[in-house]
Amino acid sequence: MPRTITLSEYVKNRNGVALGASGSMSNMLKRSLGASSFYLFWHYWNPIWGYYLSRKVMKPLSHLFPIWVAVMMTFAVSGALHDLAITLVKWKLTFLFTPWFSLMSLIVLATKHFGISYSDYHWLVRAFINLSLIAICFVLARQIALHS
Repeated sequence: MPRTITLSEYVKNRNGVALGASGSMSNMLKRSLGASSFYLFWHYWNPIWGYYLSRKVMKPLSHLFPIWVAVMMTFAVSGALHDLAITLVKWKLTFLFTPWFSLMSLIVLATKHFGISYSDYHWLVRAFINLSLIAICFVLARQIALHS
């Protein structure tokens, strides 16, 4: 039986520094924004949240569904949890993060399926591409939210 990786090991693997160490946030930003694909952006983004999503949502879903469905559902669950948090803070029903994250899951799956990589580009160009994909999905999600 394979050993389960700890949160500390997971974060160190993703950030290159220990959990809570100096430079953890800057390493996450450098690695995620400068990732050579949108799939890798999410590999590095918010490793603490990613750890729990992978263990508590993705892994169980991947036993029930094809991996691509599990990925989409994991992004949707993450979005729904973000919507729930905003709803509780504002005391107003929010439905933005679920469609936003769901759209991003489609980009993750498509770019991974087609092997789209921008590793040959400068870090700034990679960051621009990753941020642009996030922004495009956000704009589309806002349109969905406005028409719901």
